[in-house]
Amino acid sequence: MKQLKAASLITAIKTPYTSSGEVDFLTYDSLVQQQIDGGVDGIVVGGTTGEGHLLSWEEHLILIAHSVHKFGAKLLIIGNTGSNNTAEAIKATKNGFAAGMDATLQINPYYGRTSTAGVIEHLNRTLDIGPAFIYNVPGRTGQDLTPDIIETLAKHKNFIGVKECGGNERIAHYEKQGIACWSGNDDESHDGRHLYGSHGVISVTSNVVPSLMRQLMDNKDVELNSKLKGLMQWLFCEPNPIAINTTLMMTGAVAPNFRLPYKALTLEQRQQGFELLNALKADDIVGDSLSLLADSDFKYCI
Repeated sequence: MKQLKAASLITAIKTPYTSSGEVDFLTYDSLVQQQIDGGVDGIVVGGTTGEGHLLSWEEHLILIAHSVHKFGAKLLIIGNTGSNNTAEAIKATKNGFAAGMDATLQINPYYGRTSTAGVIEHLNRTLDIGPAFIYNVPGRTGQDLTPDIIETLAKHKNFIGVKECGGNERIAHYEKQGIACWSGNDDESHDGRHLYGSHGVISVTSNVVPSLMRQLMDNKDVELNSKLKGLMQWLFCEPNPIAINTTLMMTGAVAPNFRLPYKALTLEQRQQGFELLNALKADDIVGDSLSLLADSDFKYCI
């Protein structure tokens, strides 16, 4: 638990695909190695950015087991095994821990929303299995995990903390009570860390600039934060993970293969990102090239 709480930079790692739409493990390994080289403390496997919702449970759990086997000695492996179905979340979480993951990321039931009592019961059942980060992202679930819910869950022995998208004021509220928080909003994460007392960030942006995000978490650096803020905000110009997928394709880090329903950013949007990335040093960017790509370069799989 101490090691988990000490992790200040955790990357919500992308899942890359082959041209036939299968998980591309060789490219995945390259992405993770570059995260290690950039100084990241851990990865979330199969999260929103990793498109866990587009993976079958078999693919999802194989990817967690693969990550543990290849990188478990160097990184914390956090498996996103949450679900809007309590039975499904319990089964997946048990299997994830059996595969050796260090912790789970759990979300409150989405779409088929439940009562406050139901949310607490759902999350307590998954907390019973092992160490867990609770993820509050009302924009996706349609239901805010308010302080009365989090403060109740925080009493559980396996509660690590919260990935909080509700802003830095809420993060400060929790941290003052000894409830560990990681920012879920990259563009707020520097201030969250250095002004509001967060434990760190679970980041999308670190997929492409891990060493720079490492610097932002380690030191108060207003100039670097300002320099990266445009990129951070552009990475959410469409629902995540559309922009980070497109970015890693533009940098040559992954092949330009999408699983539907995601589609690449438009040429105009790619031009904006190209200019933001081109302003950075090539050595700080994951990938070995930078190009706009043509619309015809992208392949869409199911």
